[in-house]
Amino acid sequence: MTTLTRPPAEPSDRPKPAGDIKQGQFKRWLLDGMPETSGKRQGPHGKPDQDHTPQAWWKVMCLTGVDYFSTLGYQPAIAALAAGIVSPLATIVLVAVTLLGALPVYRRVAAESARGEGSIAMLERLLPRWGGKLFVLALLGFAATDFMITMTLSAADASAHAIENPFAPEWLHGQEITITLALIAGLGVVFLRGFKEAINVAVVLVGVYLVLNAVVVAVGLAHVVTEAHVVTDWWAALNQQHGNPLIMVGIALLVFPKLALGLSGFETGVAVMPQIKGSPSDTEENPAGRIRGTHKLLTTAALIMSAFLVASSFITTFLIPAAEFQPGGKADGRALAFLAHQFLGDGFGTVYDISTIAILWFAGASAMAGLLNLVPRYLPRFGMAPAWTKAVRPLVLVFTAVGFIITLVFEANVEAQGGAYATGVLVLMTSASIAVTLSARRKKQKAKSIAFGAVAVVFAYTTVANVVERPDGIRIAALFILGIVLVSFASRIRRSFELRATHIKMDQMALEFTASNEEGPIRIIAHEPKRLSADRYELKLQHAQQANHLPVDSDAIFIEIIVDDSSDFEQELLVEGKVRHGFKILEIHSNNVPNTLAAVLLHIRDVTGLMPHIYFRWTEGNPIANLSKFLFFGEGEIAPVTREVLREAEPDITRRPWVHVG
Repeated sequence: MTTLTRPPAEPSDRPKPAGDIKQGQFKRWLLDGMPETSGKRQGPHGKPDQDHTPQAWWKVMCLTGVDYFSTLGYQPAIAALAAGIVSPLATIVLVAVTLLGALPVYRRVAAESARGEGSIAMLERLLPRWGGKLFVLALLGFAATDFMITMTLSAADASAHAIENPFAPEWLHGQEITITLALIAGLGVVFLRGFKEAINVAVVLVGVYLVLNAVVVAVGLAHVVTEAHVVTDWWAALNQQHGNPLIMVGIALLVFPKLALGLSGFETGVAVMPQIKGSPSDTEENPAGRIRGTHKLLTTAALIMSAFLVASSFITTFLIPAAEFQPGGKADGRALAFLAHQFLGDGFGTVYDISTIAILWFAGASAMAGLLNLVPRYLPRFGMAPAWTKAVRPLVLVFTAVGFIITLVFEANVEAQGGAYATGVLVLMTSASIAVTLSARRKKQKAKSIAFGAVAVVFAYTTVANVVERPDGIRIAALFILGIVLVSFASRIRRSFELRATHIKMDQMALEFTASNEEGPIRIIAHEPKRLSADRYELKLQHAQQANHLPVDSDAIFIEIIVDDSSDFEQELLVEGKVRHGFKILEIHSNNVPNTLAAVLLHIRDVTGLMPHIYFRWTEGNPIANLSKFLFFGEGEIAPVTREVLREAEPDITRRPWVHVG
């Protein structure tokens, strides 16, 4: 650097005590894989993991299926308990909504978010600025509800299968909470060590589980055929209780929201799209093969699940006494397992229990993977998460701790968690249907707009009915949303003084402006681009010369930041050189002023090898009000904030660009 004749004094510099070596090693292990933050260095925040190889769509379907198909472990029992004798009709309604509503919606979502962003990203694009950010935070709260309750509910049901097995030791009974906590802890340990080869494990688990369920369903149907009176008894009871077929259909529609657990898995199916192997002709802009594979995944999974849901609903309703579905009954939360033990013996039933426990436990792994994909994708980009959320292990510890809390609050009860789970699933599906409706309308596809709009109405009704029937779900979701919003804004304030530029590029004229002086210093005058007359530039230059003793022949460059969307946090910057009224100007479109100025100054220093000096006027107005303007609108107290950003970004004061205020 040629412009610092002496290093400036820094009274605040004090020697730091030597850190504990073990603590340093633990921290490195905990934050392993976290990319460099923008607060320390410019550049991309990390690259996608290149270790994995894209897989065939049917294999990736199994990764989604550990969440989707595992609901067979508890869905028939919950449906029978919620809908009673009407359960088969309500399940048919569920299947109709799945195939005619959810499936077309998510096929459209897959086509418009081929990188796995899902419906949340579609709505984010439709709702820009702070309104869009707040809406996304709310949807993330519901998504967190969906995935977290998937973990805890699945683990709770796995514990129920373990305890109810006839070969289970007597001391296990009454230990549902302990077993559930152990399963969640084991899940956390797996992710702390590294979650690899997940797809291959999922293929084995799903394959075995579906084969065992097919055997149970086939045997159950055989018993229904040989014991035909169970069908006539059911039909007689149904007519006696409800009489008119229209009333039966109406009741099935009313209880349908209680069966919404059977709709899980679609959002996850879109999220895993990057794992699907496309065709050789795929491009980043048009991954047609990957989209086709995702459509096959969604359609096949929906058809398989629909067949199992309908068949299992009929056989469990026909063959299991209603009293066994009640809390404490042998079929409570495990209807198909009950039939496996009853008709195929305890040996086969135990194999079925082990398979169910394994897939339910791995369903939690699928949910954990969804959370680890979702949180770093949005919150750090919004500036609304601490830097450590880009590392896997700290997030795993946080999610595991939250899983412990949920399990203790709900006492590992499957039915008690069903409302919160259904709320999360239904809100995400409603948002997806609204997103594709708006997309079709924007593209002037009238017929599709009407069809998707009708689906959105169905999901909206189902969501509202579920919230009214089981308000605990919306309460849990509200707590997640509140927590995410509070943590997000606290993090945004804490990270306000980071560099936010992920990449900086200077055009040819901007490079010529900054490289024209071979010895330095490079003198830059900050100018607010609201008044662009020649007189205004002349007055600004004269003020800088008088207040900061700038030489008349200093060949100063003006820099102007045009704030577009202040709600964005990170951004790539393009520095354009322009000549206006004979003055040299660097113009940048950005989301804030001081952080952008600091990033550009450091970039100019690195490109030219010369130290930039920037000149400001003091900001008029109340400092607290100006600070608030900076936090929310990217403007306000520019000079001191620019200096603070530079101080945090460049610890070496001899390499830090100079800030002058007059």
